[in-house]
Amino acid sequence: MVFSSTIFLFVFLPLVLLSYLVVSRKFRNLLLLTASLIFYAWGENIYVLLMLVSIALNYSFGLLIDRAKQRGWSARVPLGCALVANLGLLGFFKYANFLVDNLNTVLVNIDLATVELQTVHLPIGISFFTFQALSYVVDVYRGHASVQKNPVHVALYISLFPQLIAGPIVRYHDVAEQIVRRMTRFDDFAYGIRRFIIGLGKKVLVANVLGRTADYIFSLPAETIPAGLAWIGAISYTLQIYYDFSGYSDMAIGLGRMFGFRFLENFNYPYAAQSMREFWRRWHISLSSWFRDYLYIPLGGNRHGGLRTHFNLLIVFFLCGLWHGASWTFVVWGLYHGGFLVLERLRPINTVLEALPRVLRHAYVVLAVVVGWVFFRAETFSYAIGYLQAMVTFTTPPFYNSQLFLIINNEFWLTLVVAIICSAPVMRGLARTYSILEGKAVSSGMIYGYVLSIGAVVFFGFVLSYSVASLMGGAYNPFLYFRF
Repeated sequence: MVFSSTIFLFVFLPLVLLSYLVVSRKFRNLLLLTASLIFYAWGENIYVLLMLVSIALNYSFGLLIDRAKQRGWSARVPLGCALVANLGLLGFFKYANFLVDNLNTVLVNIDLATVELQTVHLPIGISFFTFQALSYVVDVYRGHASVQKNPVHVALYISLFPQLIAGPIVRYHDVAEQIVRRMTRFDDFAYGIRRFIIGLGKKVLVANVLGRTADYIFSLPAETIPAGLAWIGAISYTLQIYYDFSGYSDMAIGLGRMFGFRFLENFNYPYAAQSMREFWRRWHISLSSWFRDYLYIPLGGNRHGGLRTHFNLLIVFFLCGLWHGASWTFVVWGLYHGGFLVLERLRPINTVLEALPRVLRHAYVVLAVVVGWVFFRAETFSYAIGYLQAMVTFTTPPFYNSQLFLIINNEFWLTLVVAIICSAPVMRGLARTYSILEGKAVSSGMIYGYVLSIGAVVFFGFVLSYSVASLMGGAYNPFLYFRF
């Protein structure tokens, strides 16, 4: 059950919201926990038990860590057990088949018997709720958060449905107080609705349209794709993944606000970055900051000289790539980005980069990111290399068929232009200006203030109705997080 589905929009969400508003405050957490488990079980069935096991383990480890600290014992043993348990579950369900496949490749080459392993199911969202569980036990160990002795509160933190299967990754210390006590004011609820509609529009009206084109082009044999079409596919995917990921984050933030939770922002116009370092401060902020605080800094960060810093960055981005999926293409993508962060720390390159005009720095980042997304999107490393070759081979004969004309149409070009414009911070400035003008006009009783308010209602109503109509019409609606 994904946010951009009719069952969620017309059945699950209205029922949960209505129940939440009428139930007594002391039962609201239990209601949200029950709704979250139903939400997860809807698509994962029996594998909801896996999440319950994770909840029980991390609730117990939190108590053990706190008890050890209270008695003056070393808490490293229960912390170590928590790390092994969480990473063990994640490793088995997400990487067992990947490891066996690669091991069998080696065994075949040295004429040894291969290992037989049935396909292990990948539970949706296991990467997200495992990282959240880890942040809970680590924060308790570090003293950044108090241990939670109410199992319902821990369970709700790990399983809360707005951010369960697609993020953002929420730190326990950021929402610990909100889990215990929170209020949903009318302004918060209204903001949540607006934010959810914006996210739904990003996903359905932008990401899905661009994704349909990207999927078709990436399904073609790489050697048959002319350069122009290859660039259209790469740019379409670059924008699709941004609007899909940020759209889901917007919907999660909006849903959270409806229930009184305030989640931190997860995307901040990453394609406006002037360096790859800045890109990672703007892209999937909850994930990049998680790796920074729970892996990069414990490894030593930048405190032990240049070589150690570069090594730490490569390790972090190797694991960041692997976190996204059990495939060498994700590993290459992670190391590719880690390599850029290392290069940008080298003084000669950093000096040259800072001396470039802003437009050239921006062009450098966009080009590097677009190339990186080819590895992220390609099914195999060899296909990614072939696709990149197609992007710079201008002698390939033109490719025409009826399907191409169906997907690269006026709707696609209009969506592409809108997506490029709205990926820039200029839209945030326009929204801020509109809010200021509307507030001043309404407070002073000016008639155009009410016109602006009506215009906003019409805009959000249009986005919602058009998105719903697209979904009900059976429009292309992929869920990219299946692999994560």
